[in-house]
Amino acid sequence: MQSTIVMINLFGAVALLLFGLSLVKDGVTRAFGSKLRAGLAQGTSGSIRSFGTGLAATLALQSSTATALMTASFVEKGLVRSQMAQIVLLGANVGTAMTAWIVAMGIGWLSPLLVLAGVVIQRMSRSSARQGGGFALVGIGLMLLSLDLLRIATEPMRESQALAAFLGMLDSAWPVAMIISAGLAFASSSSLAIVMLVLSLSSAGVLSAGLTVALVLGANLGGAIPPVIATLSSAPPARRVTLGNFVVRGIGCLIALPLAGIGADFLQNLPLPRQNLPVDVHLSFNLVVAILAWPFAGMLARLMRRFVPDVEGGDAGPRYLDEATLDTPVMALSGATREVLRVGDLIEAMLIHASNAFSNNDVSELRNIGKLEKQVDLLQQEVKIFLSRLGRDGLDEEDGRRSIVIIDYAINLEHMGDIIEKGLCDQISKKVTNGLKFSEDGYQELKSLFNLTVDNLRIAQTIFVTRNADLARHLIEVKVNVRHMEKRSAERHLERLRDGRLESLQTSSLHLDMLRDLKRINAHVASVAYPILEESGLLTESRLRPPG
Repeated sequence: MQSTIVMINLFGAVALLLFGLSLVKDGVTRAFGSKLRAGLAQGTSGSIRSFGTGLAATLALQSSTATALMTASFVEKGLVRSQMAQIVLLGANVGTAMTAWIVAMGIGWLSPLLVLAGVVIQRMSRSSARQGGGFALVGIGLMLLSLDLLRIATEPMRESQALAAFLGMLDSAWPVAMIISAGLAFASSSSLAIVMLVLSLSSAGVLSAGLTVALVLGANLGGAIPPVIATLSSAPPARRVTLGNFVVRGIGCLIALPLAGIGADFLQNLPLPRQNLPVDVHLSFNLVVAILAWPFAGMLARLMRRFVPDVEGGDAGPRYLDEATLDTPVMALSGATREVLRVGDLIEAMLIHASNAFSNNDVSELRNIGKLEKQVDLLQQEVKIFLSRLGRDGLDEEDGRRSIVIIDYAINLEHMGDIIEKGLCDQISKKVTNGLKFSEDGYQELKSLFNLTVDNLRIAQTIFVTRNADLARHLIEVKVNVRHMEKRSAERHLERLRDGRLESLQTSSLHLDMLRDLKRINAHVASVAYPILEESGLLTESRLRPPG
């Protein structure tokens, strides 16, 4: 009976830690999700920036898996080079180790204060971003609380003869211990949770130093498996990123395991708290792996390209339009929805390439836009043909409406692609080729509108899937703000022209044309919200006021 209570307390503490981690990730995503994604996509121009971006994103999200999956998706869209992606994940590995080290610093007394502050912020804030920050604070408080509960739960284990015998066997079989720890980390999808569990066992005095190192190495290895599993159905570029990170961690563990005893003795001789050996090992291992693997990131990317080659013609055509589902409208509509979401991802990639070219005066960023636009044209045409084959027979009213919504959204995405390729790309090329420079005010206005357009597209993608009326209403409100932004920017630009500012005189037509095109793109983005608001009775026929 006593052992059962101990195990319940132990698993409950681990569950609380995992729940706290999920709260932090969800809260930070709600508060800073778009900024994190944009920073991750754009903060990879150099090795040092890539490493720092991966580290910062993981410290914010409390999840190297989330960072790995975001990075893999950007590589798939062509926004991040494979070599830089591998360095991003090295930074992510160090970030999750730093999280464990910080949590183990003995700041558990902050737990009630963080939970209280988080709940107050979440309850008193109407802003979604502030509410997300409140959730994140609650999550951090629960993580600190779970660490204290883990320590309490493992204290009775010192006197367990069965546990001592089991750990004695593992102490003479470090590879087995590493595999068991890796399995636990994979099952929990969190290397941090297993490292914290090892920390609690180590603090209770039931683990030898060498076995502690072996278990921490296993947690690192197991933590690299979930991203690999999650990207199995993704395109080859995404699979290469997560598989490469797994290979790096695996090689690091195989080299470090025979040296576990030596490494443990070295760390224990340093002026560090002996009870924190697991988190010291965790951080030291990831730092050493990052330093040693960093110079070989390019070689690793090329090796992964050989091991996971591109599928000839596989990326350009449709992936989810299965003719076998045409007899089952629900499945056919689901496949078409996934395909159109893919078109939206391509448009996002085009927008980010154009934004980067505008910001960095780099025409090379525009090279892939034509290719992406052709792929958009192909996919939206395939979606229309596929859904037209559903016909009207066998479709109920709801499925018929859904089919029209999917086609309309696909057409609007195709129009966005045309505007980007034929409008924005031409204007940005003129700016760069002719060495033109916008005024600082004008540049910031256009850059802000670029960023807002990307964020709005991501919201539209979510609305397209969830059909959330609140998000749809928010998107229409943002569309009105975009119209006001465009009008104010045009007015301020004309004021700068009247003041005779040289930069404004040189870039006048470009400025106004880019404003117009970004406004048109946002109008197409907002189109996804109208059917939902119309069904909810929240849409009026006209913006005109009634007579009188």
